[in-house]
Amino acid sequence: MTMIRSAALAALIGLTATPLLAQEVTLRFQHFVSPNSANPKHFIEPWARKVETESQGRIKVEIYPFMQLGGSAANQYDLIRDGAIDGGWVIPGYQPGRFPEAEALELPFMVTKSAEEASRAAWAFTQKHLMDDFADVHVIAAHMHGRGLVHKTGSAIDAVEDFNGLKLRGPSRPATLLLEKLGATPVGMPVPAFPEALSRGVVDGGVITWEMSPSLKLDELIDSHTDVAGEMSLYNLYFIWAMNKDVYEGLPDDLRAVIDANSGAMASAWAGRAHDTGDAEGRAVMEAAGNQIATLSTGETDRIKALGAEVITDWIAEADAKGLDGTALIQDARDTVAATRGGVQPSN
Repeated sequence: MTMIRSAALAALIGLTATPLLAQEVTLRFQHFVSPNSANPKHFIEPWARKVETESQGRIKVEIYPFMQLGGSAANQYDLIRDGAIDGGWVIPGYQPGRFPEAEALELPFMVTKSAEEASRAAWAFTQKHLMDDFADVHVIAAHMHGRGLVHKTGSAIDAVEDFNGLKLRGPSRPATLLLEKLGATPVGMPVPAFPEALSRGVVDGGVITWEMSPSLKLDELIDSHTDVAGEMSLYNLYFIWAMNKDVYEGLPDDLRAVIDANSGAMASAWAGRAHDTGDAEGRAVMEAAGNQIATLSTGETDRIKALGAEVITDWIAEADAKGLDGTALIQDARDTVAATRGGVQPSN
């Protein structure tokens, strides 16, 4: 938990009375991947150091990778809500059905392959639709990763038929729904479990980003990587960077202002850029390993888009059954993505 320390009045130790020294706060955040993966390296750690610097050392941010403070990636949101940790990196989709509106951004071909662009849209969409869902934590940033690809043993995917019978790891419900439409057998699992599942032959591959590939040693475990044609991503994943609400609200006003200055649209776009940087680095590692890298033809991509449209139609029906307006959510997601492309920064 948070440690808040105040210095005693100087008068208590026999010196001339002085004002109470400023509060100092230690915040413990955790995530579930290697510290060398893109988001921790290019966003989480720099974010922590920036907060420390701008608080003039009064805030110390400790970052714990690999869920070192306990719990699992799937229950990270609850760990933050309940105060077991002060903050952390959350994939809401790891709890299928709990945050259904967030899935609108994760559906096939919904966001661009640029994580920074997609993350601008994620923050704007979150502000409009998701803050009630996340009301029991304090959301610092909402973002997406970069392009999602198919990584597998053996030859690259060349046609839709090549998915038939493949056991492929899926990170979220929308991703697994698409894999089912493609004829694959989806196997849902958090990213830390993927390498072992590959090495044991539990799966033939999975959908994941370039940037996670080196930290998962996909250069050793995988033979090929397949992307779709065009600017839109085959799938994507939605994340939040969040704090325990009581911890945030309990900060002194000036320290809360430091967190606020490193939150919102700016932080969300920063987190997205981290993934874009990592994607370039990850692809370079896979190329250096001699892995096969392929892009599907426009025709085969269009066939997948048609199946993706079926996933979206099914998702709208499910959303409507839950009392949501599925059509409106999809249209607003598309409008938000269009409005935040090309460097447009949404309001904080």
